[in-house]
Amino acid sequence: MFSKYKKAAPAPKAAPAAEVAQPVEMPKTQPVEQVQSLRRPAQKAAAQPVGQDKERKRKERLGEIKLELHRSLLDNLNLGALDTATEADLRAEISSIAGEVLEERGIVLNREDRTTLTQELYDEVRGLGPLETLLQDDTVNDILVNGPQQIFVERDGKLELSDVTFKDEKHLLRIIDKIVSAVGRRVDESNPYVDARLADGSRFNAMVPPIAVDGSLVSIRKFKKDKLGIDDLVNFGAFSEEMAAYLQAAVACRLNVIVSGGTGSGKTTTLNALSSFIDNAERILTIEDTAELQLQQIHVGRMESRPPNVEGKGEVSPRDCLKNALRMRPDRIIVGETRGEEVIDMLQAMNTGHDGSMTTIHANNPRDGIARLENMIAMSGIEMPIKAVRSQIASAVNLVVQASRLQDGSRRMTSITEITGMEGDVISMQEIFRFQRVGLTPDNKIIGHFTGTGVRSNFSERFRLWGYDLPPSIYEPIAAE
Repeated sequence: MFSKYKKAAPAPKAAPAAEVAQPVEMPKTQPVEQVQSLRRPAQKAAAQPVGQDKERKRKERLGEIKLELHRSLLDNLNLGALDTATEADLRAEISSIAGEVLEERGIVLNREDRTTLTQELYDEVRGLGPLETLLQDDTVNDILVNGPQQIFVERDGKLELSDVTFKDEKHLLRIIDKIVSAVGRRVDESNPYVDARLADGSRFNAMVPPIAVDGSLVSIRKFKKDKLGIDDLVNFGAFSEEMAAYLQAAVACRLNVIVSGGTGSGKTTTLNALSSFIDNAERILTIEDTAELQLQQIHVGRMESRPPNVEGKGEVSPRDCLKNALRMRPDRIIVGETRGEEVIDMLQAMNTGHDGSMTTIHANNPRDGIARLENMIAMSGIEMPIKAVRSQIASAVNLVVQASRLQDGSRRMTSITEITGMEGDVISMQEIFRFQRVGLTPDNKIIGHFTGTGVRSNFSERFRLWGYDLPPSIYEPIAAE
């Protein structure tokens, strides 16, 4: 994509294709119109179109039957053997038990409904119930649960209400408990919120009543199976070829980089992509609250912090991990997110021979990002004159990359800014590239383009000495078309 600016680098390994479970074929049976023995008396409702009313009744019928069958499964399945059972054996056993219960109660389902029912029962037993469908949907980036009857998903940067629901709050709590117990954590009235990681690497957060007033709140940031490289992000319009060439030189030449942005702006994705420019000969240590980074090098040591246990003991903070990482001979340290007292150790690492380290912070623009670093140092309890704090930041951080999620849901790298030193008591900064907004299309899509600011990089000589002699033309402003 931007080969005229970069050295040849080995292609990243292709991500393995995900296996897709195939539904078990069920014997074809004839449908029945109603199952009176399992249905609650229907309440009088407003008139609906015939098609919608029929579909609503079908879902109600399947929900009633699924509840009955789930109770039978819990009574008949050997739950202790579930972990060792193969998928095919478990599906066959679920189908067999379901068939026996349906026949015993004189319930006849068509093939489609029976296949759907078996899949949902399998999700309840082995998976995460109603969430399983959304987790397997590659178009969904985030899953946001606001109580049992309201589940939103994010697709292409836009939120939309899904048609997936839980039966009730008890059902939702059971799935939450299933997730957190699998990683040795708990959530209840005395400890009403929890962070965890799903088996596929997705980030999970939950808050339960009484803190969550209208029902449990769940947020899932799905783990990306495919690693996005710089070329992919350029193709998606996240930034330009010139910006990519500059970032390659910055990372390869071991500048210390901070990726700044709001929630969901693409900070982790950007950090993953930037890491592709790190040489395979370097030793990298990563520190995260929830492991999300997918570095593409062969020499990577990953660490994950840990909250305290039920007795308030056993906590391993990001700062603990960072202090220990400094004793493990790293070439670079990457902290998934800096948001507390670990900022002190991060800045010291950047200043003491660990050039090329990277982290992310929450901020709306580069200047705010630097101010946030100052605030984190102040909140850590270390008393330092403000000039000394800023001097420490200016000597440690070389580059701030600003990621933003714009109003149309698109994600852009809106600014690349260098820190050039101190002017009196103020940290001096210069913007090298920016995203220039021009307007909106009739369907509210943002019109804009990436452009240089006309300011040549302060690290141009460093780039040249490392073999990255970028042409001055990449910094030139680009007029709107």
